[in-house]
Amino acid sequence: MQSFTHSLVKPAPPPSTYPNATTTSSTRRHHCQISSSRRHSNTTLVVSQQQPPADHIGDLNLVPIGDSLKPRPKPLSITDLAPAPMHGSNLRVAYQGVPGAYSEAAAGKAYPNCDAIPCDQFEVAFQSVELWIADRAVLPVENSLGGSIHRNYDLLLRHKLHIVGEVQLPVHHCLLALPGIQKEYLTRVISHPQALAQCEHTLTKLGLNVTREAVDDTAGAAEFVAINNLRDTAAIASARAAELYGLEILANGIQDDSGNITRFVMLAREPIVPRIDRPFKTSIVFAHEKGTSVLFKVLSAFAFRNISLTKIESRPHRSHPIRVVDDADGGTAKHFEYLFYVDFEASMAEPRAQNALAEVQEFTSFLRVLGSYPMDMTPWSPSRED
Repeated sequence: MQSFTHSLVKPAPPPSTYPNATTTSSTRRHHCQISSSRRHSNTTLVVSQQQPPADHIGDLNLVPIGDSLKPRPKPLSITDLAPAPMHGSNLRVAYQGVPGAYSEAAAGKAYPNCDAIPCDQFEVAFQSVELWIADRAVLPVENSLGGSIHRNYDLLLRHKLHIVGEVQLPVHHCLLALPGIQKEYLTRVISHPQALAQCEHTLTKLGLNVTREAVDDTAGAAEFVAINNLRDTAAIASARAAELYGLEILANGIQDDSGNITRFVMLAREPIVPRIDRPFKTSIVFAHEKGTSVLFKVLSAFAFRNISLTKIESRPHRSHPIRVVDDADGGTAKHFEYLFYVDFEASMAEPRAQNALAEVQEFTSFLRVLGSYPMDMTPWSPSRED
């Protein structure tokens, strides 16, 4: 019988000076920058540790706001994954996007006073934890309006990180533009595809005759408008993005549904110890070589023990995407093979959860526990920005 215990990662041991994780009360952005006395256009610049030569001042990562230049941390890219610098004792939390993204807000809610590290891809956020650059990653897995973020479900299986918590963040969209711009002069609105879809009816009610254009993320859209001084373009992003990039809020709370929530999971190199003194959730993924016919048996293992399922997600099995079955006439029928992701309300410390998984293991060819972690029980108000 296969083991369904947590898959443990065996990373290289951390340096002896690896800081202890602490959690306190406010959010700070991660930065690895030092001040320089160099001045350009009468403005003091903050440059990275890899200072460019004098003839490359234009390459500095600066955001023009008004008459000044504001630096921001450059998101990690796939080429930046090097051994972690030793600095301070705050928890380092990776997220996808740029400062002002909803993922940054989720990282701050999950780990107050953390050093939030922006990454340009979901994949980089996973790898930054595996390579000890970050201690945690906070990544979205589903939205109450847009559904599942399938990319992150695929990455959960590809990487050997463990889910150690979840956080639910109300999404509060704003229409942002350069200072002094009136809505009547706008010809284009840019944002993440889901943000555009979530504000479609409200944009129509505002009487905006604009084209919608999709970009990688909401805060990146706000940054793009500011950097390029786009006077005919607005962005849909958070109020924090407006503050960071010097934009004005033309309309507040423009999401079509006030109950717009994104669920994020917190990832770590090692699992946490399951407990029974608080509500826990467990996430698993399984597959079977005989296809979906076994799904009813798997679900009955939970129903028999009165374990509530909170989510079922199917994804094509990339290793075995097609299953060929002989039919009665000697021909072949082709079916997709699937992996099934399931969340259920129980802790792995409970015998009923252990017994359910022991039974599930009998029906499946592959079973992996992605994490057993506390549920987010934080109350929220849909009428205000969190």
